[in-house]
Amino acid sequence: MELQTETRSTSSAVEDYAKTVYALALEAEGSVSTTAVAERLGVTPGSASAMLKRLGELGLVAHSPYKGVALTAHGTRVALEVIRHHRLLELYLVQELGMGWDRVHAEAEVLEHVLSEELEALIAAKLGEPDTDPHGDPIPSPELVVPADATEPLDALEAGAVGCFVRVSDSDPAMLRYLTERGIAPGDRFEVVDRQPFGGPLFVRFGEGVHAFGGALAASMRVAR
Repeated sequence: MELQTETRSTSSAVEDYAKTVYALALEAEGSVSTTAVAERLGVTPGSASAMLKRLGELGLVAHSPYKGVALTAHGTRVALEVIRHHRLLELYLVQELGMGWDRVHAEAEVLEHVLSEELEALIAAKLGEPDTDPHGDPIPSPELVVPADATEPLDALEAGAVGCFVRVSDSDPAMLRYLTERGIAPGDRFEVVDRQPFGGPLFVRFGEGVHAFGGALAASMRVAR
């Protein structure tokens, strides 16, 4: 069967901006500033402002004076479609090709923009219609529905808290390698043994070992009590 990439109505840059606004809106629980978008994408505020204006012209975002931008319904669909592609690709690369979970993010960032809907469906079927990627992030359904998030960051917990490690950001390979070296993966149970004051690290038991987590890593690890 010959697979052809469908003609896309949006460019990869537009899709990246929609995906970024979606992610930042989840963190901020509201409108997203141009500065936040620029910082996340590593571009100048002027470049971010110009591209967000373009997204507005395409009907993907709505601008609110002094507040920033928010995705429209159409923009949300674009973002979720790209996110579905990205997370399916990550899982395929890990599960079927044996690539390390610390390496798949960069590959999926490229391939997510050229994946046809037909190939997307074949990959999803091959993987058994999964609902999470290798890092524990939810994969939007074919209808682009994402389940409600009942997790919280590890760094929000106090000593004595117990639960399950659900997912971790895929954007920093070094963090993923750190977890791999310690045999820690989504789905593992944990107990917070101690929390140092003044922003110090958390000491968390996974299995028989106690590990120190602090800073960006503890904030990036999402857990369910």
